[in-house]
Amino acid sequence: MDAKRELSSVDLAALVSEFGAYEGAKVDKAYLYGDDLLRLKMRDFDRGRVELIIEVGDVKRAHAADPEHVPDAPGRPPNFAMMLRNRLSGADFAGVEQFEFDRILEFRFEREDQDTIIVAELFGQGNIAVCDETYEVVDSLSTVRLKSRTVAPGSTYEFPESRINPLAIEFEPFVAKMNDSTTDVVRTLATQLNLGGLWAEEICSRAGVEKTMDVADATEDDYRLVYDALDRLREDVADATVDPRLYRTDPDADGDGAGGAGGADGKGRVVDVTPFPLEERDEYVAEAFDTFTDAVDQYFYEFDRSQDDEGSDGEPGGDDAPDFESEIAKYERIIEQQEGAIEGFEEDAEAYREQAESLYANYGLVDDVLGTVRSAREDDVPWDAIAERFEEGAEQGIAAAEAVVGVDGSEGTVTLRLDDHDVTVQVREGVEHNADRLYQEAKRVEEKKEGALAAIEDTREDLEDVEERKREYERRQEEGGEDGDGDGADDGDGEDADGEGDHDWLSDPSIPVRQQEQWYERFRWFHTTDGYLVIGGRNADQNEELVKKYLEAGDKVFHSQAHGGPVTILKATDPSEKARDVDFSEATLEQAAQFAVTYSSVWKNGVYAGDVYMVDGDQVSKTPESGEYLEKGGFAVRGDRTYFRDTPVGCAVGIQCEPSTRVVGGPPAATAERTETMIEVEPGKFAQGDAAKRIYREFRERFADTSFVRKVASPDRIQHFMPPGGSRIKED
Repeated sequence: MDAKRELSSVDLAALVSEFGAYEGAKVDKAYLYGDDLLRLKMRDFDRGRVELIIEVGDVKRAHAADPEHVPDAPGRPPNFAMMLRNRLSGADFAGVEQFEFDRILEFRFEREDQDTIIVAELFGQGNIAVCDETYEVVDSLSTVRLKSRTVAPGSTYEFPESRINPLAIEFEPFVAKMNDSTTDVVRTLATQLNLGGLWAEEICSRAGVEKTMDVADATEDDYRLVYDALDRLREDVADATVDPRLYRTDPDADGDGAGGAGGADGKGRVVDVTPFPLEERDEYVAEAFDTFTDAVDQYFYEFDRSQDDEGSDGEPGGDDAPDFESEIAKYERIIEQQEGAIEGFEEDAEAYREQAESLYANYGLVDDVLGTVRSAREDDVPWDAIAERFEEGAEQGIAAAEAVVGVDGSEGTVTLRLDDHDVTVQVREGVEHNADRLYQEAKRVEEKKEGALAAIEDTREDLEDVEERKREYERRQEEGGEDGDGDGADDGDGEDADGEGDHDWLSDPSIPVRQQEQWYERFRWFHTTDGYLVIGGRNADQNEELVKKYLEAGDKVFHSQAHGGPVTILKATDPSEKARDVDFSEATLEQAAQFAVTYSSVWKNGVYAGDVYMVDGDQVSKTPESGEYLEKGGFAVRGDRTYFRDTPVGCAVGIQCEPSTRVVGGPPAATAERTETMIEVEPGKFAQGDAAKRIYREFRERFADTSFVRKVASPDRIQHFMPPGGSRIKED
């Protein structure tokens, strides 16, 4: 059988009871791996280090993990991880709840200034939404805009529609649900009662009821046996009396004596993990665990290694044979869902508009009905009596009464049949207000449609990227390797094979990624056209650090006259080198000044120029004059200043292809010197993230190797170089 990739609803119910043991643990840090695995590093008074893993990709799981089983920390954290660190650092883990019987977990964290809820959707395409205590979405890994629900930053988190909970249903409704089915017992349990295939089969086995028995042939005694088996499972889950098992193949039977694919220490490969022993897994070798959390952790640790092993042997799923087809199928499914949602939004918006127009087209009739109901209510006539009067009027052929198809006293509404449309109106409002409400609802739905159109565009780009990687992989396979010598790298210095240095990177179908993190990359930074490093703080903490740790004699310090600018240092030497005086060119000084004003509040305020002053490094001090006070990130300047008046703001973001591959940004003149292509921006209406996405899409249009753009110039990396405040792409 195929190894388990997703935890079931029963699994999650069992895990929730064990998560209580970690309540009170404090969050240290959040890490995001790829776009689907979240790791929260926590500290517990009794247990020490606690690792929480949530994965929502092809593998879907949530459990505490042995610190030895967690992956190494990734590189620069993306915005989602940084947002979580800001919200959760020092927060207390307050527990987990399962939403009804669905594969949704709510992780709660409490801190004096704010509470946070992380909703992990371990079904379908998978998602993680971070919400405040009111369930307003702060951010989510994926934006969901479907006809039935929306999950997007700024919106209220919407849970999926409720499903039947087989561990809470009473006997009579259980029997009624079974009798409504037209298939066999096990399929009914799996689909109509939401148990899933494995647990539906297990319940039948425990009950001693034939799985394939047609529901039409089942008796009440059969139902009682099945229900009693369900009841025992319910009690075990409620009492947290788990007896976990990890199931493996027999190493002697499947040839895994040396470990095999996923085998460990002579054991067979893992195939399943369950909170209770299962009769349906008797054919496998069972390993008992004290806690289900430990069993789940061990299972997925070995499962992950088994995927790596398969890849090293060249089997599907490894690096030698990427599983492009499953990725393509995933994105095609998402697009199909999004197209359906867009179609639904269009239909809903049109329906609301038609209803509003029907109100105006039948103005007199609607006004008559509303007036009749309001008058009756003023005379304390019950809603039921009002409905009866309309029925009597309809029998007498009164047009207004014939139009009434429903009266709802609990909502204070009347539903009218107008021009083949059922229109529900609020009695307390007039015709105009009811029509305006419907027009506003149509507008709201159309805004949802716009969001869905943007989301589907992103998904189509993802699909295009996978298809391009597939084509490139197949081309390389046909050619017998990536570059002829099997190492997939350049021949040393970035030149073409014929020795020419003019490589056309934009047309290159496969650009090798060569990256090396530098110490200054966590700050704002750029290199001038003369090659000098300029660094600036992103916040008060970094401003403080730059002045205390990196400012040396010979350096120049720039600062905008406007409040809220970064400390900007033009470095004369590397921190590891001896300080010395440098005669900087006018171009270098002007570029540093432009950098200082661009990343200040000048840009944020939509202004295109500002004044900047420059001083020597030894004129800057963290020691204030007597009677003065320096705020965090501030500094004192003593002596004369050199001013750069009306310095224009200017920012460009580009992609460097040699000697390393990376996004760089800063003053346009300096950026152009070091990039294959660049895009200039200016103050505008688009937020940093939105502007970064637009730039990313433009870069994808310029490069033949779109997967390269995604690897080195993701929107997150581009945003790293964007000035604070709104921006837009500068038109030529």
